[in-house]
Amino acid sequence: MTPTRRSVLACAPLSALAGGVAAQAAAPAVMVSTWDFGAAANAAGLAVRADGGSALDMVEAGGRVAEADESNSSVGLGGLPDRDGRVTLDACVMTWAGDIGAVCALEDVVHAVSVARRVMERTPHTMLAGEGARTFAVEQGFETRDLLTPRAEAAWREWLKTADYAPRINSENAGWGGRPGGPGNHDTIGLLAIDAAHRMAGACTTSGMAFKMRGRVGDSPLIGAGLYVDDEVGGATATGVGEDVVRVAGSHAVVEGMRAGLAPAAACRRVIERLARLRGARVAGSQVALLAMDKQGGVGGFALQPGFTYAVIDAAGRTRIERAGALFETP
Repeated sequence: MTPTRRSVLACAPLSALAGGVAAQAAAPAVMVSTWDFGAAANAAGLAVRADGGSALDMVEAGGRVAEADESNSSVGLGGLPDRDGRVTLDACVMTWAGDIGAVCALEDVVHAVSVARRVMERTPHTMLAGEGARTFAVEQGFETRDLLTPRAEAAWREWLKTADYAPRINSENAGWGGRPGGPGNHDTIGLLAIDAAHRMAGACTTSGMAFKMRGRVGDSPLIGAGLYVDDEVGGATATGVGEDVVRVAGSHAVVEGMRAGLAPAAACRRVIERLARLRGARVAGSQVALLAMDKQGGVGGFALQPGFTYAVIDAAGRTRIERAGALFETP
């Protein structure tokens, strides 16, 4: 039976320790994912690993869990639409060998992460966009369907009453709610995995900012921004306001920090501090969070704002949710 995020979280303790300290003191991780709903994704990835699957198989399986969860308003089916009422998806994958694939502004196909993998494996390109991505997916046998669920459509129609576009921090954990016109604006699951052969891969998949301008693409399908993997060092992924992640090539910068000897949490913190220096007061009300895993299975994260959580699983299936440290911690 496919695990749900609720069933996994029911037995996953929440660590109060910031910055991934507990994660690095525990057994080495084999998979990490952003946000609480990453726990169900990790469980799916571990099952694939147990069956002999690769790190790429693991992150694809995990991404597909999030994409198929209609209650998740930030990824795949059930994702909140753009301001025109169309759900568009972005995703990318990267392997231990430096192979990459991505799609952006993909419509009508639930599993964008799998389409991204097909781009990597069956085309000479690294990214397909919009109608071209959809056509390719159909040619590859992916089923099409309307991704706008009744719940997401109702939220969009409520938003249309004001059409107020404003950030809402940590929407991935809060879900849709609160005042109309307070949409989530950093909607992503990022995944990193190490397989039994000690190879590493990563994936990132999202429905993007709720009620975004049509055609907007954030960091999630961009290698080096939303995701980066170097099999000599480790990997990193990002969530939050994608435009700000892109400004500092967030995931690549984290991996380079680990290459220089920083622990995962410290590497994430250094990039967040750099972003804060660069943008100053312009990021005071925004969320950007980074998550990293090194080749030894050490993990850590750091964010601009409090509230960023990530899910960790080890080879024995022990699952936990960690709360990352934040630059703008509340007193």
